[in-house]
Amino acid sequence: MTRKTGLIAALDTQDPATAKAWAQAVAPSAGAIKLGLEFAYAAGFQAVADVAGSAPLFLDLKLHDIPNTVGSAVRALSHLRPKMLTLHASGGRAMMEAARQACDDAFPAHERPALLAVTVLTSMDDHGLQEIGVAATARDQVVRLGKLAMAAGMDGLICSAHELAPLRDVLGDKPLLVTPGIRPAGSQAGDQKRIMTPAQARAAGADWIVVGRPITQSDNPAAAAAAIVAELAG
Repeated sequence: MTRKTGLIAALDTQDPATAKAWAQAVAPSAGAIKLGLEFAYAAGFQAVADVAGSAPLFLDLKLHDIPNTVGSAVRALSHLRPKMLTLHASGGRAMMEAARQACDDAFPAHERPALLAVTVLTSMDDHGLQEIGVAATARDQVVRLGKLAMAAGMDGLICSAHELAPLRDVLGDKPLLVTPGIRPAGSQAGDQKRIMTPAQARAAGADWIVVGRPITQSDNPAAAAAAIVAELAG
């Protein structure tokens, strides 16, 4: 199934001025901007709000703690009104359910973010999982955690493009599937292990792709973002 796939531009920097310049450059093309741990820790949450402005915000904090702490964190983030908010599926059912309840309690119904559970980081592969005691392949672990996350009330999943098809096979069209580790043809893989091009991710069933360095490290971020969107529409 070919679906409409949107671009999330990852603005990974510690400098608010740089992030704001990138956000303005990609605004005509990106459906959302991503601000994550690096920026939030360096610049603070007021800077997150300032850079995002009225743009849809993908707040990528990958929350992972005991259920009460994660629930409290979700409530504390409600003033930012993110469009999407991430947490680790490996935190377990109770943690994800606490996040779901906090989100429903703290946000107006029409402003609730999509809660997205990270399955297996795209920097991990089968060997990396074995090193931390997970005997399953990356694909099997993603499907296992994806099923758990959806049962716990998550709106969608963060997964490698290589796991899109098996997740769609098992979970159907309901989950919002967001895919990092996307590299346009000719881009460097960097620290990503399980990657695809934008067109490949769209064909595999992604609702959103997340692209950072191929945009922000290009000579013309606006043109780079526009080219990715054109590929997605192709």
